Amino acid sequence: MTDATSAPQPSRLEHFPISFFGMSMGLFGLALALHAGGLTTPAHWVGAGALVVFAALVLALAAKAALHWEALKAEWHHPVRLAFFPATSISLILLATFLREVSPPVAEGVWLVGVAVQAVLTLVVISAWISARAFGPQQLSPAWFIPAVGNVIAPLAGVPLGYVELSWYFFAVGMIFWVVLLTLVFNRLIFHDPLPGKLRPTLVILVAPPAVGFLAWVQLQGGQVDAMARILLNVGYFFTALVAIQVPALLKLPFALSFWALSFPLAAITTASFRFAALTGSGVHLGLGYVLLAVLVVTIVALILRTARAAAAHQICIPE
Repeated sequence: MTDATSAPQPSRLEHFPISFFGMSMGLFGLALALHAGGLTTPAHWVGAGALVVFAALVLALAAKAALHWEALKAEWHHPVRLAFFPATSISLILLATFLREVSPPVAEGVWLVGVAVQAVLTLVVISAWISARAFGPQQLSPAWFIPAVGNVIAPLAGVPLGYVELSWYFFAVGMIFWVVLLTLVFNRLIFHDPLPGKLRPTLVILVAPPAVGFLAWVQLQGGQVDAMARILLNVGYFFTALVAIQVPALLKLPFALSFWALSFPLAAITTASFRFAALTGSGVHLGLGYVLLAVLVVTIVALILRTARAAAAHQICIPE
């Protein structure tokens, strides 16, 4: 009789999930939030760490593509995981945003690569959504916002780098699909079964589009805070309050990589608060920014510890 313990173990690389790139998004988001809050030195350290994590994730994805191509294809055809592929290009755009004040020439090159990949992935993902393949309401989740959010991020570095018209293109595409997907997602949340456990943390992604939209809009408007900017920021605050009500229930769920969905949206609304305070002199928004920053730091530290613990216990990169 064959000993069960001698059976071959599944390759962890084969089951490396594309959702891991939510980690690099969150870490770059934290670096940008720290910088917006005037904490330049910590921002540089976190940004450097985020770059190391992103490079490691890219290498792991490349190795998976080389050694387990069929597994990567299966992930691409998965109705939920498909939306996470643009997290790779979003991380590149965030890296360019972080590098803009450190090395503009390097930032420009990274940004151009990032937006090129983002443009292609947006077209391919949306083409997959509207193809002959049918998607059911149960397959829709706030994770579908990820391709749209990536487009809205582009102006943050694109405008200062001189790519104003190209930034308008990405902003327009991202905001239109945010409105479309917001309607679909709320229809799914209200009239269909609740999100399954592993996808429930993606509710926090609701915060990201209006928060990033505010940052992009004021960038495109030359730093002017107008009515549209205020609308976007306050919609972001509403969704922040809405998902905050869900946090106690989320904390009862078993840990999964989808919990990294909490990080980038929280970083976006934190950065938006600091930006509004800087442009208007609002002490209320400045104080709110620091409160959100403290929550963000605690959240990311907890996510890092939980991820490390789950990796050590072989609870991630396993077959589902």
